[in-house]
Amino acid sequence: MAARDVSLGPARSPEEVHAVLADAFNRGDLEAVVDLYDDDAALVVPTDDRLVRGRAEIRAATAPVLAASPRFSSVVERKLESGGLALTHARWELAGTTADGSPLRLSGQGTIVSRRRPDGTWGIVLDYPR
Repeated sequence: MAARDVSLGPARSPEEVHAVLADAFNRGDLEAVVDLYDDDAALVVPTDDRLVRGRAEIRAATAPVLAASPRFSSVVERKLESGGLALTHARWELAGTTADGSPLRLSGQGTIVSRRRPDGTWGIVLDYPR
């Protein structure tokens, strides 16, 4: 997938959360990544299995990964949705190069819990990219 000049915009469905996240990663747009997370969100950082909470900690944990100019893809395999909450399970891959020239390769079968926001878009509440 080639880099894009224009973002996909807000996620309009739980499945689209994954596409918008991939788009933001591929464009290297840290703020777009962070904006996908709700204020009270929690993320397990895949590089070190550490739990971070809130947008400030998510921003700090994600910035080094984005510095590797990663290519990220995510394919939703399952969804369970009810009452403005959704659980999605996706297969994902990320590849980049760190500042010292080392390859960065991550992949997993991740789970995201997202919540419908008052404006109808969806945001991430829990992200466990194992």
